[in-house]
Amino acid sequence: MGSAASLLKEKHHGVLISVVQLCTELCKASREALEYLRKHSVEGLVRILRDVSNSSYAPEYDIAGITDPFLHIRVLRLMRTLGQGDADCSEHVNDILAQVATKTESNKNAGNAILYECVETIMGIEATSGLRVLAINILGRFLSNRDNNIRYVALNMLMKAMAVDTLAVQRHRVTILECVKDADVSIRKRALELVYLLVNDTNVKPLTKELVDYLEVSDDDFKEDLTAKICSIVEKFSQDKLWYLDQMFKVLTLTGNFVKDDVWHALIVLISNAPELQGYSVRSLYKALQASGTQESLVRVAVWCIGEYGEMLVNNISMLDVEEPITVTESEAVDALELALKRYSVDVTTRAMCLVALLKLSSRFPQTSKRIQAIVVQNKGNTVLELQQRSIEFNSIIQRHQSIKSSLLERMPVLDEASYLLKRAASSRATVSLTKSAPSAASGGSLKVPNGAVKPPPAPLADLLDLSSDDAPVTTSAPSTAPNDFLQDLLGIGLIDTSTAGGAPSASTDILMDLLSIGSYPVQNGPLATSNISSPGQVTKHAPGTPQVIDLLDGLSPSTPLPDVNAAYPSITAFQSATLKMTFNFKKQPGKPQETTMHASFTNLTSVTLTNFMFQAAVPKFIQLRLDPASSSTLPASGNGSITQSLSVTNNQHGQNHLRCGSGFRTK
Repeated sequence: MGSAASLLKEKHHGVLISVVQLCTELCKASREALEYLRKHSVEGLVRILRDVSNSSYAPEYDIAGITDPFLHIRVLRLMRTLGQGDADCSEHVNDILAQVATKTESNKNAGNAILYECVETIMGIEATSGLRVLAINILGRFLSNRDNNIRYVALNMLMKAMAVDTLAVQRHRVTILECVKDADVSIRKRALELVYLLVNDTNVKPLTKELVDYLEVSDDDFKEDLTAKICSIVEKFSQDKLWYLDQMFKVLTLTGNFVKDDVWHALIVLISNAPELQGYSVRSLYKALQASGTQESLVRVAVWCIGEYGEMLVNNISMLDVEEPITVTESEAVDALELALKRYSVDVTTRAMCLVALLKLSSRFPQTSKRIQAIVVQNKGNTVLELQQRSIEFNSIIQRHQSIKSSLLERMPVLDEASYLLKRAASSRATVSLTKSAPSAASGGSLKVPNGAVKPPPAPLADLLDLSSDDAPVTTSAPSTAPNDFLQDLLGIGLIDTSTAGGAPSASTDILMDLLSIGSYPVQNGPLATSNISSPGQVTKHAPGTPQVIDLLDGLSPSTPLPDVNAAYPSITAFQSATLKMTFNFKKQPGKPQETTMHASFTNLTSVTLTNFMFQAAVPKFIQLRLDPASSSTLPASGNGSITQSLSVTNNQHGQNHLRCGSGFRTK
């Protein structure tokens, strides 16, 4: 060790470079060598660096007017190794580092290499604050260099410097912002990451304005990154809801096609929680929609707001001082939704939101109800089953259920902002797609469910339009499968108002439960009752050409709760309407409490024979279902005979999750 340290007194540059490199490797390999060199070699390294910096011109060591930059760099690296985490060693090298940083020319590449290594060393040791500011100023000069490589290196170093001296980096904010607009995509992206780190509560508004202004003229391949960073900055630092809304509306207008789903979901949640800004929001979004109807996320948020707050738009309710009144008729509000419905002909989510918003406006604006019905009916033959079913159900609501329409189409309950943000953060940490783990608000405002309904509300935005959730029940059918009840998504079963603690369900609740295709459960003065059987459902088809009209909103009878699994198993009426009656018999095998065998019996209560009858059952993932063939596919009229079918279910979470029953039917 001593021999290596003694060689630092050599005059020949080749020997010095070799011994400096040897000492560096020894420090990496041995803690003992590191401590020894800290005590005996620092003065020698300072002398070498001073001599090289002050030496006169020597042709054999000169590179573009810089004396031996290779020796400079090797010595600086060894100084960084010795000074890291050691205050005494760092103090000895502070002066020589300041001398190198100020005397080295920055107009030559060799000089820039030395300056870069000097900055790395200053940032790596326990340097004084003044020396760190000097190093960061060197990086600021690098940003003005015409060489893209030098600017990229400077941006990388400034990102590291943020952890050391944020205030010094902030002084170069203007130059860094200019790099965001650079022609080189690598520099743009690195500068954008640095700007994101620079944002704080005091500079968020001017920095956001600069980024939003650039968003309009930026290249398409950069818009996605820029949009994501702006949205993140606005969400993270916003303390003023009005400013937050203004910035998000600008982003939606300029680059709505690049806005992620979780961002505009969060925007809808905020609008829901800001009643004083709902009028301002719907008017601003309507104007933005008229000016730029090609941005997908803008259209979705605007459609949702028009459906929820259409009367505020038409009547200029809740005007702010910064606003000017606008003139929008009821017909023009419907025009905006109709245009969006037609423009996004290939986007199922946006069209579904438009249909929901139109349905809500049919209640808000009764004079437009006939026109809205005509628009809705146009989709009754849509090849997309989701839109076809919505259109059929909505047409039935408009045409035949005026008595419940107003209560059914009330505004959405206020969405729990805190719960949504917590769920969103948890989903991000788990790297789970938000469209699955945090169901979206995409249905354009779930229909409000009256008091006394079945389930307590889960997390906000649950099942508003989660059309393809991983938690969807696994459907087994004989012989084919049918889609799950889309209205469970549309109406947001999780967003049911349970403020009424007891009492029997009202008539409107019974009809609504039918609309949800889940049946209505009995409500008691206390905890909600559920049945301990699985979730069957059935599909009925009548013979082609047979005149038959079945009310899709026909009331379902309440499911009767079963006794405990250890008691007897009486027959129950699982489902009954004016059209169909379904009864269940149950049986359990001794020693197999997790298995239940059911015998279903179906009776036709109409005067028309039903043909091609098919029963289907949907179960959660923890249930295994076996469905045996039915006794027939023809159901005689007027109760003159029945169809029977057996099914058995195995509860893989027996003792943890109970079997429950819900039912619904469709006709085709």
